[in-house]
Amino acid sequence: MTETGERVSVRRLLALAVPALGVLAAEPLYVLVDTAVVGHLGAVPLAGLALGGTLFTIVSRQLTFLSYGTTARAARLHGAGRRTDAVSEGVQATWLGLAVGVVLLLLVQPLAGPVARLLAGPGEIADAAASWLRIAVLGAPMVLVALAGHGWMRGVQDTVRPLRYVLAGNAVSLVLCPLLVYPAGLGLEGSALANLVGQAIMASLFVHALVAERAALKPELAKMRAQLGLGRDLVLRTFAFQACFLSATAVAARTGAETAAAHQVVWELWMFLSLVLDSLAIAAQSLVGAALGREAARQAKGIARQVTWYGLGFGIVLGMLFAALSGVLPAAFTSDPGVLAEMPYAWWFFVALQPIAGVVFALDGVFLGAGDAAYLRTATMLSAAIGYLPMIWLSLAFDWGLAGIWFGLSLFMLGRLFTLLLRVRSGRWAVTGAVPADSSAPSTA
Repeated sequence: MTETGERVSVRRLLALAVPALGVLAAEPLYVLVDTAVVGHLGAVPLAGLALGGTLFTIVSRQLTFLSYGTTARAARLHGAGRRTDAVSEGVQATWLGLAVGVVLLLLVQPLAGPVARLLAGPGEIADAAASWLRIAVLGAPMVLVALAGHGWMRGVQDTVRPLRYVLAGNAVSLVLCPLLVYPAGLGLEGSALANLVGQAIMASLFVHALVAERAALKPELAKMRAQLGLGRDLVLRTFAFQACFLSATAVAARTGAETAAAHQVVWELWMFLSLVLDSLAIAAQSLVGAALGREAARQAKGIARQVTWYGLGFGIVLGMLFAALSGVLPAAFTSDPGVLAEMPYAWWFFVALQPIAGVVFALDGVFLGAGDAAYLRTATMLSAAIGYLPMIWLSLAFDWGLAGIWFGLSLFMLGRLFTLLLRVRSGRWAVTGAVPADSSAPSTA
């Protein structure tokens, strides 16, 4: 970063955020195409893909510390002028990803069938999900290697090459998926194999990038232990998210088909816009971590203020856009009058939350870049326990429907906003210096 003041140029911010957005959007777009291909096989394969894909996603999202945690550590070292050490964090995260991926592979193979039957009941859907999952989990080590690759490359402020790698892997998968499913006659298993090939390509490209850096490739247990210390907090934070979101889906489904369908439409839009806003957070991670690594606490705080205002402005624009589309966009997803009648109960919460989400996601990026994972963990779990989860289940008990569910989400986001603003105002997150190899994140004391 060439700036010497408290701010970074908009061009520099976008140079990091736009490729990151491409990476974030690539996977959901591939899943949509994969779903469309498998959907023509019939209801059972599609349901099997939905269940198997959900299980695989839940597991992989619990391990995103391999990207976010590695970014925090690598960015500080990069800011301190220690690029070789920053890349070394990527090497150790890659070894860690391989090890955890192999353990997952060994665990999921025998458990795929029982878990699928537990969730879907005995029958064709559970069998299809288990069959898909047994193949897909072979890619777990490669998925985690790619997560580690994203982490160290974001840390050294390179978000362009990861985008190329993701596009290359997904492009091959997109070509192979229909070929393996239909002409090759592999059906649902062909979808899993196509996904596996794409993951192998992405992982090999990230490994090649590591080798090209000429960094030492020997495993270092001390660095891996430090990464796991940071990872523990991020895993707990992710678990809180998933507990909330799964509870919301379950309550919506128990309330009624129209409620569940309306919730699903608005929720998918929420998740899509979360990806858009999260690209700003990824840029903030890299820039804040680098500033702290070179002892520039004042600049890190300036960047935090800057991205917070950008997040707020971006959220206001998105909120206004989707408010204007309220009479048109829902009908693009469904023509069912019952579903359309339910949707406004969630829609206006969704619109009103966009400015709040813009600030929250931006500050998430700031604190992740600072390695302040312990505070993020506690703030997220408290907001979930006090706001979201009670309101969701009260909504079921008192039949508050979508309004209750989305009011719960609003309390969750407001709780996160309040706790994050308190933290950024305190300045205690801006601990300077490169992260030592034998320590975890900065203290939250």
